[in-house]
Amino acid sequence: MATANQDIDQQCINTIRTLSIDAIQKANSGHPGAPMGLAPSAFVLWKYFLKHSPKNPAWIDRDRFVLSGGHASMLLYSLLYLTGYGVTLNDIKNFRQWESKTPGHPEYKVTPGVETTTGPLGQGFANAVGMAMAERHLAARFNKKGKEIINHFTYVMCGDGDLMEGVAYEAASLAGHLGLGRLICIYDDNSITIEGGTDISFTEDVKGRFEAMQWHVVTVDDGNDITKIKAAIEAGRKEQDKPTLIKVKTHIAYGSPNKQDSSSAHGSPLGEEEIKLVKKFYGVPEDKSFYVPDEILFECRKAFPEGEKKEQAWQNLFHEYKAEFPEDADKFVDAISGFLTTGWDAQIPEFLPSDDPIATRAASGKVLNRIAENLPVLMGGSADLAPSNKTFLEFSEEFQKGSYDGRNIRFGVREHAMGAVMSGMFLHSGIRPYGGTFLVFADYMRGAIRVASIMGLPIIYVFTHDSVAVGEDGPTHQPIEQIASLRAIPGLNVIRPADAKETADAWKQALINTSCPTALVLSRQKLPVLDRKDTDGELQYGAYTLQNTDSTPDIILIASGSEVHICIKAAEILKEKGINARVVSMPSWELFEKAPSYYQRRILPPAVQTRIAVEAGITMGWERYVGKSDRVIGIKGFGASAPGARVLAEYGFTPDTIVKKAMSILHKL
Repeated sequence: MATANQDIDQQCINTIRTLSIDAIQKANSGHPGAPMGLAPSAFVLWKYFLKHSPKNPAWIDRDRFVLSGGHASMLLYSLLYLTGYGVTLNDIKNFRQWESKTPGHPEYKVTPGVETTTGPLGQGFANAVGMAMAERHLAARFNKKGKEIINHFTYVMCGDGDLMEGVAYEAASLAGHLGLGRLICIYDDNSITIEGGTDISFTEDVKGRFEAMQWHVVTVDDGNDITKIKAAIEAGRKEQDKPTLIKVKTHIAYGSPNKQDSSSAHGSPLGEEEIKLVKKFYGVPEDKSFYVPDEILFECRKAFPEGEKKEQAWQNLFHEYKAEFPEDADKFVDAISGFLTTGWDAQIPEFLPSDDPIATRAASGKVLNRIAENLPVLMGGSADLAPSNKTFLEFSEEFQKGSYDGRNIRFGVREHAMGAVMSGMFLHSGIRPYGGTFLVFADYMRGAIRVASIMGLPIIYVFTHDSVAVGEDGPTHQPIEQIASLRAIPGLNVIRPADAKETADAWKQALINTSCPTALVLSRQKLPVLDRKDTDGELQYGAYTLQNTDSTPDIILIASGSEVHICIKAAEILKEKGINARVVSMPSWELFEKAPSYYQRRILPPAVQTRIAVEAGITMGWERYVGKSDRVIGIKGFGASAPGARVLAEYGFTPDTIVKKAMSILHKL
């Protein structure tokens, strides 16, 4: 016989289900099946385990909840409404509508209580791994005996589709290696994908695979059994040395007589008549939409005062902590607030023209290490390329199981997971992450970069080996289209510095920026530190005059990165021929487009339309600055294996080529 508590729990679960299907039906768009099957697991987690405060969704010691299968968004929106997060019933009714708080997939900053933007499958899973890593690092840095100010779990819900995506397994492998015991994943094992049953494409032993990756796995054979779900979550919370996967056998569209266990319930409304049958099965009024009994709302809204009590208890603990450890408390506040600590840039090296040539990747490593010494939140690593990317912090230990206070992360050869994990670390608060790989492998992490750009996360990607000057490794390792591809992502700042000085300025710009990610694109080969005695402008505006003329220029040479110094040599040759050439270094299109219009006109005067752009990559996009595509010196095919200097010369990146192009343009005029 069901107890009164079990009965009210079941009514709450059914309310989550009916709110979900009613919202999807009203929108005539959405995914009803997953919310119907996952409602019991989600409700049990939120009512009995999740430490959160609906009054303050940003409370630092809250448990994190990530819905990786973002198509099940109505499950999350129903929970946020019922527990009092500032999502109203009208918001539920406006599901998927223009400027609604309840978009089709959960969006960070749009809906209170949504921890991360999800939808591209697997991304949320990897974000959750990043959040769990951030929790362990901050706990190791700041917790004291009896004063554990960071002490929470990260929960993620995922489905079959998430686990088919490579990024999820990349992240799961890393999480198992790191022993992230406070990470718990509830896996919606409903055996359905859009195309049909999972038996058509996904027949692996998920339990065995996760166990092989050093996860603790618990199986629940009935996704409607509240008692078994509770026991499974409790078991996961007790396991402190391994992350936990709770494999819950569910039924997609549970309670739908015609669509349960069918792929047709995944991404389409059930239909009015089917909804009536579903509600009859649940025992709720068939003729009422968005029906939420007062007693159900009262029961769910208990989360509000309970959350306030938990947060207040933490505030009391933090006051005690601050009294006993004032310096650590101040550092903690700086970390979670995202402040750049005073003097963070005090030791950045100064690079001079008299210095020996230095690769911008090497200059980046020097700058990074000096900044990181004064900026404790700066933490990151590389996709198994730290010696090449120069991303290792020489003064810090590694972030590993048993030494979570280290700031060097060994991501392994997992570019996609690295990108998504970095997002999760920043979203947690308290970490300013960076991650490095070769530019050509930015393609592997593009999905994570795109979602980070949608969310406006100021994380830093360090992409080295930026052109065909990579040399002998050949076309598979020589980026051609990657810079243009990154520039095509809205909300991503791409900065390709010309020398060590620009590299230092690029790091500064990346760190003072708080509204979007930054991609630093760096050279393998050594480059001279350029003379700036005739400079007009700054890198913060995206482009500046590096070498000017005594009078109105006859032609403007524009370049980024390693091609800038070639343009300077070309300008010197042109001067000998009586031609005044201005050289503009343009490390960042995005920053230049944001610069004031008067500044843009100063650097690229509209009266001077004779211009050439030079960049060792595809030419796409440069015509916006030079007017015609035939005024861009770039690359139309892939690279070739040979010493880097020879490859650059063979592809026309020489002063003579630029001079010849300039003379041709001026002659035509």
